[in-house]
Amino acid sequence: MDRKIVLPEKEIPTHWYNVLADLPFPLDPPIHPGTGQPIGPQDLAPLFPMALIEQEVSTQREIPIPAEVREAYTLYRPSPMYRALGLEQALRTPAHIYYKYEGGSPPGSHKPNTAIAQAYYNKQAGTRRITTETGAGQWGSALAFACSRFGIACKVYMVRVSYEQKPYRKSLMQVWGAQVVPSPSPDTHAGRAVLEKEPDNPGSLGLAISEAVEDAATHDDTKYSLGSVLNHVLLHQTVVGQEAQKQMAIAGEYPDVVIGCIGGGSNFAGIVMPFIRDKINGKQVRAVAVEPTAAPSVTKGRYTYDFGDLAETTPLLKMHTLGHTFIPPKIHAGGLRYHGMAPLISALVEHKFIEGVAYPQRTCFDAAVLFARTEGILPAPESAHAIKHAIVEAERAKEEGRQRVILFNLSGHGYFDLAAYDEHFAGRLEDYAYPESQILEAMARIPKLAGVS
Repeated sequence: MDRKIVLPEKEIPTHWYNVLADLPFPLDPPIHPGTGQPIGPQDLAPLFPMALIEQEVSTQREIPIPAEVREAYTLYRPSPMYRALGLEQALRTPAHIYYKYEGGSPPGSHKPNTAIAQAYYNKQAGTRRITTETGAGQWGSALAFACSRFGIACKVYMVRVSYEQKPYRKSLMQVWGAQVVPSPSPDTHAGRAVLEKEPDNPGSLGLAISEAVEDAATHDDTKYSLGSVLNHVLLHQTVVGQEAQKQMAIAGEYPDVVIGCIGGGSNFAGIVMPFIRDKINGKQVRAVAVEPTAAPSVTKGRYTYDFGDLAETTPLLKMHTLGHTFIPPKIHAGGLRYHGMAPLISALVEHKFIEGVAYPQRTCFDAAVLFARTEGILPAPESAHAIKHAIVEAERAKEEGRQRVILFNLSGHGYFDLAAYDEHFAGRLEDYAYPESQILEAMARIPKLAGVS
């Protein structure tokens, strides 16, 4: 058999798949924190172009991908699917392990799938400048890349701990013309307020979102762009899962389980949503979302309405949350340190279509090293969480003595994360389990609205 399954460019999907069309339950709407009522398009217009707002609320099953976006996708799509023969042999498992590799894009991750789309729609709407936040830097570099293609200025508020841990991600953003500042920054009211109280604050995605949203809302020529969580972002990522289904068909197999890491939910949604459609239609397939024990929104958070940011400037979203005041530990999987989970994924977890598991970072780095030594690709620390659970599933198949087909999304490479691997080999990584007392403290600050749970 072929180790690698590569589709021709003509097989790049022509439409994004919108699972909202097939959900057997209603999705709770975003709520305006001032009125307690569902928000309307006018509430989002200061931040997003209307085309993205329409996609955010759409229940249309297939949304056409513009020709200009598909042309940009040809730089790296379709992405390859690999049979992990080396890993299978090392584990001595009867399982067949497949992975979809998204690290071949120019920024090295899955993030351009939505960055290109968002930059395109902003360009069509006349946007001259876009602000955003980034954790590990995958999203910031993807948006910088996309903005450079469409001639839009870009400013990135990068979580300070990642800004310091991953200096070359900052350099990559600057190569594509973006301005990058560590968050909290002195550039916004939200950032200055935190710095006055705690000058050494390591930052959080919730705080960086506050800064980017404030920046966009106070400049007429500027819009805001988000790399995860919202429906339109997850929608754009479904090119991954659609390609994966074609590649699995070529392999002559269908996955028993589909796995992805989760921070806000974008790469996991990208690979899993087309399979969720199959599951809704009666197909027997499990979907497992893997998060760090240091930021366990799905496995320990509360499913309720909460703000998406620290400064309480966003609408209230119904999601699994650790509380919007959550400041995560300084683990190296910076893209998985968000306090909340995408509302769509959260709802699917609640309705038992998706399972959630959590692992500490050292065991995930061990899994990443084993993968690199058997498959040759160095995974991003985020992706290592998916690899860890794929190994767990493969070992379970070995214990049970039965064949199992496992598919996971290798959402990005780790070549900008070598400092983290240095820490791992030096024995300086620590495993964090976010203390229950701090979770409860953050939970106490979740807003309570009459008639809203």
